[in-house]
Amino acid sequence: MTVSARIRKSVLCWVLTLVLLLVAPSCFSSLQNASLVASWHLSAETLLGRPLRARRQLHLRNEWLPWSGWSVCSRTCGGGASVRTRTCVTRNAVGRPCAGEPRQYKTCNTKECPPGSQDFREMQCAVFNQRPMVAGHSFKWTTFHGGSNPCELSCLALGHNFYYNFGHVLDGTPCSQEPGAMCVSGRCLKPGCDSILGSGQEEDACMVCGGHNSTCLQHRSVYRSSRLEAGGPFGYSQVAMIPAGATHIRVTDNSRNYLALQNKHSQFVINGNWKISVPGEYNIAGTKLLYKRSADTWESFEVPGPTQEDLHLMVLAMDRNSGIEYEYWLPPDLYALFHGGRSSLRQALHTTSFFQRSQPSTTTSASATSRPLLSTGRPQPILKNVKRPLGRPHQPIARLEREESLRNVPLLPSPGRRCGKCLRVRGRRERSRQYCQKDFVFRGKVLERVQSGEETRYDVQIIHTYRNRYRLEHREFLWVPNVCDCPHLERGRQYVFMARRHINYERTLNRILLEEDSYVVPYRAREDELLWTLEGLCSNRRPLQL
Repeated sequence: MTVSARIRKSVLCWVLTLVLLLVAPSCFSSLQNASLVASWHLSAETLLGRPLRARRQLHLRNEWLPWSGWSVCSRTCGGGASVRTRTCVTRNAVGRPCAGEPRQYKTCNTKECPPGSQDFREMQCAVFNQRPMVAGHSFKWTTFHGGSNPCELSCLALGHNFYYNFGHVLDGTPCSQEPGAMCVSGRCLKPGCDSILGSGQEEDACMVCGGHNSTCLQHRSVYRSSRLEAGGPFGYSQVAMIPAGATHIRVTDNSRNYLALQNKHSQFVINGNWKISVPGEYNIAGTKLLYKRSADTWESFEVPGPTQEDLHLMVLAMDRNSGIEYEYWLPPDLYALFHGGRSSLRQALHTTSFFQRSQPSTTTSASATSRPLLSTGRPQPILKNVKRPLGRPHQPIARLEREESLRNVPLLPSPGRRCGKCLRVRGRRERSRQYCQKDFVFRGKVLERVQSGEETRYDVQIIHTYRNRYRLEHREFLWVPNVCDCPHLERGRQYVFMARRHINYERTLNRILLEEDSYVVPYRAREDELLWTLEGLCSNRRPLQL
């Protein structure tokens, strides 16, 4: 094409552009006319000498091809390295290169080598035995660990005071005290939680590789007590129950006391039976426990988890408690069960409809449904179950929520009823019989008691479970079908309870019922041994049919 022809073509483009601007200036906002403008720019750039093909390449990106398969492991045991590669397809010579590494390494064959196997680094040095090296002399070589680079094969000549560097060690050679760290292409890499060397991926508190603590919730608390309830001035006391499934458990204390931990069978793992354990690693609940203690008063232990059974955090008291800090993480469903949810057994009042035969004028309907009736020494209105009229929708009374401001109101017997002596249920025979018959056998601490009509409701903190057919929350309501304080339970004390589950015919009640003849004794440390010996007596019995 001659110069005159190019000039004519350029002038024609300018004329067409001016015509379009004059006729339809608003059309340039559309995508079609925008492409015309872009075509005009390309033509102008072509006139300036820039190749059109290079302009089009700017819209293409360099991309990786899929990964190849993993290579054969560099070792058959003891931990080796496997590699896979990928190729970057260059579609744009002037663009950016592909982001990332062309090679990726992962650990493999991490099982331990058989006893008596030769050290991997020692074996590499032995390859050069009897080979002429310096001035034609040959030597026997052994591992030398004083080199500057742990991924270089530094070998010491036996019988001489010099060592020689033979270059990089083979891939998969351990290079650090950290577990899993190994040399790859002369670099010391640590594997991430995804087994990829050098990836830097770590497990979060929820045990999710590369996660952000978004799939679990943290529970953190500090245990402080001026007195020890179960162990006396000196001895073991319960601090907290850590539910099964907990992860990243961490407990710290800075006092003259000693931390202790029990499994679900009340067997000590550390610092039990008045014996102080040495710091180190211990097996518990399907995971590891790392116990640390300094020369002064500081001590701690950590459990990565997840635990496969409930754990009981204890303290061996030797002095006043200055505060035991503990924390752990739970999945949302377990967290709601133990720290935020409400148990299906935890009902405050009946959910069937009642009406009052005699309505006091000083009590409004709002107050009658907002808190339980308390014993005041005056006759209480009689509650009667009524049938709902046909055709009218049933509107059950709203369940009462926990009232933390309630005080320990003295329980008074109902009018017209005499409360004699409470039935004394003790002894080995009753303990064995009810252990197998009852639905719940647990240790709990009485927090509050409230009279509700002709029944007594106890707010109990569940400390330890021995044998339960249904899951318990960390706090439950315990119902006693009388107001005579039978069995006698003191606020703030711990007891061993044997109770049953109560579901009425209409299935409107689902609660824990403590009857007058139920086995209830104050908790002593000896009760744990007595109860666990009973497990074999009823392990083959069928569960209760509801």
